[in-house]
Amino acid sequence: MLELLMQWYRRRFSDPEAIALLVILLAGFVILFFFNGLLAPLLVAIVLAYLLEWPTIRLERIGCSRRWATTIVLVLFVGILLLLALVVMPIAWQQGINLIRDMPGMLNQLMSYAATLPRRFPALMDVGIVDVVAENMRSRMLTLGDSVVKYSLASLVGLLTLSVYLVLVPLMVFFLVKDKEQMLNAVRRVLPRNRGLAGQVWKEMNQQITNYIRGKVFEMIVVSIATWIGFVLFGLNYSLLLAVLVGFSVLIPYIGIFVVTFPVVGVALFQFGLSTEFWSVFAVYLVIQALDGNLLVPVLFSEAVNLHPLVIILSVVIFGGLWGFWGVFFAIPLATLIKAVVHAWPDGPVVEE
Repeated sequence: MLELLMQWYRRRFSDPEAIALLVILLAGFVILFFFNGLLAPLLVAIVLAYLLEWPTIRLERIGCSRRWATTIVLVLFVGILLLLALVVMPIAWQQGINLIRDMPGMLNQLMSYAATLPRRFPALMDVGIVDVVAENMRSRMLTLGDSVVKYSLASLVGLLTLSVYLVLVPLMVFFLVKDKEQMLNAVRRVLPRNRGLAGQVWKEMNQQITNYIRGKVFEMIVVSIATWIGFVLFGLNYSLLLAVLVGFSVLIPYIGIFVVTFPVVGVALFQFGLSTEFWSVFAVYLVIQALDGNLLVPVLFSEAVNLHPLVIILSVVIFGGLWGFWGVFFAIPLATLIKAVVHAWPDGPVVEE
């Protein structure tokens, strides 16, 4: 048994470049695992830098210097964010407040309907079960209200941190985009010398991450706008808030869509009941999700969709548990990284003694 392990070790770790790649991966894992909270602003800046690199390169090709191209792109990007913050977010926020205010009425209507189930289906439902479920839901609603109050108080403490981030992140994005080559050269100087294999994996992953971030942002925008238009056409309440939630749900493959379906169905059911309007809204929602999953995602993520759905779900669970939101956001690129490392890892000849 020991001899088999030694042969496996010689096959897999006889190449110095493989050792260098392993050291780089372990160092990156340790840094992210222990310092992900401190590095959150830097991670946000890196994501935005990847997003803004493409228009910056396009401006450079028409004659702008790197500094001016970065400045123009960043100013336009901040302007778009301010427009969204001043126009879209206040409406979505107000709709969220209205939804929270209407939730007790929605719960009472649901309980009234559930109370009729034992009479309509005596063989399937029991009055005691309905009462227990109703009481459980009421207690959870009270707990949710307390959590909202506590979160609101905690958010007041975090306003100062948020304001600092609003200043630091744009500055970091500017320097990450403007001085990209200088920073990459600085990182290369501290990496191991035998990093040819790591460079091969990095080249592949750099393109994967670039395409993934741009694709995710584009997918979020398209899904949000399409969902909002569909909900508005049928007069669904809280249409903008629900469209924003559906757009953000694409960040979590499979799981996000499953979770966000509950508020969409709940609001539509509360407003329309089991009427033609409800089934029409639900059908439009399913059509948008089908077009997203079967048309938009394969076009935007032609490489990533080669991963098995079970691998994607496990990646979301594992990396989300390790790094929270960023683990969920980068679950597919990280799974693709592992796949690229496994394929690129040298498989040396068996050494016979």
